[in-house]
Amino acid sequence: MANLLVKTSLEGVSAHRPQNIGHRGYKAVYPENTMAAFQGAVAAGADGLETDLHLSRDGVVVLSHDPTLKRCFGVDARIADCDWSYLSTLQTVQEPRQGMPRLVDLLEWLVRREAELESEPDRAAAAAVWLLLDIKTNDNPERLLPAVARTIASVALPGGDVKGWKKRIVVGAWNENYIRHARLHLPGHPLAYIGFSLLYARRFLSDDFSDVHYFNLAQLTLVGPLGTRFRHAIRERGRCLLVWTVNEPRWMAWSARKGVDGIITDEVARLKGVLDQIGDGPKKAAEVEVEREEGKWEGQGGGIVATLPHPSVRLYVGAMFWQVAAALLTVVLWYPLNTRGGKGKGGAPLPVKA
Repeated sequence: MANLLVKTSLEGVSAHRPQNIGHRGYKAVYPENTMAAFQGAVAAGADGLETDLHLSRDGVVVLSHDPTLKRCFGVDARIADCDWSYLSTLQTVQEPRQGMPRLVDLLEWLVRREAELESEPDRAAAAAVWLLLDIKTNDNPERLLPAVARTIASVALPGGDVKGWKKRIVVGAWNENYIRHARLHLPGHPLAYIGFSLLYARRFLSDDFSDVHYFNLAQLTLVGPLGTRFRHAIRERGRCLLVWTVNEPRWMAWSARKGVDGIITDEVARLKGVLDQIGDGPKKAAEVEVEREEGKWEGQGGGIVATLPHPSVRLYVGAMFWQVAAALLTVVLWYPLNTRGGKGKGGAPLPVKA
């Protein structure tokens, strides 16, 4: 199966211009994973939307990064312990206050938006907006993924084309077990590995995982020699590379220069501005003028990194610290990376690739 970006979303777009993917919608401006965030992201120029899935107690697929309600809604409870009738009454702590949407709400909005547009070019642009679903490992995959499949099947695209969602929805997972469950319950949908460990990610470059078309990796993991080798390996195998979560203009330009296929960002309008400055092709990315004043560089952190004299030096030293932390996390989390969602979580053996 040809990859989604090449076959759909990149048609008519420069092959070197990365996709602008709104992280949890437009997280920098609106409460994350809300309809306002998704609508705002598309209005600001997002090509695609990234969102996170959990399952309510009564089997409704809802959009939330956290498995609990505390951070976003101020309620000390788990989503898995609440019915949709209760979840639907909640409002975000962050202004402008928003409710928690379901996956079906997002799909139906995409369909309505496309159907309401009058001109053919506008409808085609609306039909190119795609979704990256982040399947969280807090939920039993044998409950969550069938519910996701039912939800997608319940919403037909204009013209009654239910199968068309396979061209617009990428299913992402954090480990091998969840990817195998996604393969079983959502056949035909492009799959993505999501993570921060190049060591763990390498297993998905094998022929056994040829249907994992996307690698959605922490951007800082790909800086330096090891990252360069991994990027080349992805290209050699014809896969697509997405990076998260990129909010710094210099890292946005760096990502474009390295030829990534998509950049996941909280700052949708900022990324659009950087990509517009770069223009056609990665060569101009090295020349793009972005914010240079020290006061405009967000996310630099404190301590040693903050005392370094130049923004670029701080960025690369910060990347080095991230990579050390990622390596340690890989060691600490190696067991759950390999076991979550496997036999025993749901009770059935994992399916193998045909």
